[in-house]
Amino acid sequence: MLDNSGTKVVLITGGCQGIGRIVTERLAGEGYRVSVLEKDKEAIQEWEQAGVPASVRLYGGDVSREKDVKRWIADTITDLGKPVHLINNAGIALNKPIQKLKLSEWKKVLDVNLTGAFLAVKHALPHLQSQRGSVVNLSSTRALMSEANTEAYSASKGGILALTHALAISLGPQVRVNAISPGWIDVSTVQKSSDTLPTPLSPQDHDQHPAGRVGHGNDIANLILFLLQKQNDFITGQNFIIDGGMTRKMIYV
Repeated sequence: MLDNSGTKVVLITGGCQGIGRIVTERLAGEGYRVSVLEKDKEAIQEWEQAGVPASVRLYGGDVSREKDVKRWIADTITDLGKPVHLINNAGIALNKPIQKLKLSEWKKVLDVNLTGAFLAVKHALPHLQSQRGSVVNLSSTRALMSEANTEAYSASKGGILALTHALAISLGPQVRVNAISPGWIDVSTVQKSSDTLPTPLSPQDHDQHPAGRVGHGNDIANLILFLLQKQNDFITGQNFIIDGGMTRKMIYV
């Protein structure tokens, strides 16, 4: 068990690759102790082989299974201390025409993306309340605008936005709750080996964004670090869109 005196503990789901790993590494670099719940065994093993920061603990488990969430939080308290903040990052996507989308597939996306956030908040809540902590939920610009065949993912992320403002009202002022909706964030260099994308981004990929570039994981991490800070405790119930301006852009073909 680490000496947890004077150091804040953050819970994060799906923190071994993609945005989650970048956020986890940034939090550790800023002095937080970080507890990661991750289902993907390959992602866990690859990070362990590469070297996990001393202030980070990785726990295997499925955020959509209540017993896994309860065990994760209990183990975190034993190993790191009581959590102050929770970042609901875990998510899966399934793009398929609705006529071909199985009910089991629909439910799986909602179970991980939406029910998982509910379970994490429910079981972390007593500790967050006692320390006047906060929750950051990762939604998506797909909660606000759509591409074809994204019904399950879009619905789950829309649910995250509604869950966010409901929790902010229910849990305030002890716990602040906010959401972040990323747009196109390039995380190709922090994926597990079997999901690594070798194709580089093109100038067109960058130029279509009003900001002039595709996003990167630190764009999300920067805002999360801001939202966790005590001096920003007047911010709750909000959704922050980080998409380089794309949701403000009219596109006609």
